[in-house]
Amino acid sequence: MRVTVKGQVTIPQDIRKKLGITPGCEVVFKEDKGRVYLVKAKTQGRKNRHFRRLRGIATVKMTTDEIMALTRGEK
Repeated sequence: MRVTVKGQVTIPQDIRKKLGITPGCEVVFKEDKGRVYLVKAKTQGRKNRHFRRLRGIATVKMTTDEIMALTRGEK
């Protein structure tokens, strides 16, 4: 694996899948006894946990335009 001039590396896909690292995830580098470890930050789960629980449970069958019209008070 090669490091770019900006200090970037590509995390292999199998590692990303195993750790659940998706675009936008925060990761942390930890050093221990001369070794460096990449760890998925725990803050990601806390941020979206409430919304993830609610995803897909809406029962209203309205288009986005209809919802926006309601929020704007349009008739």
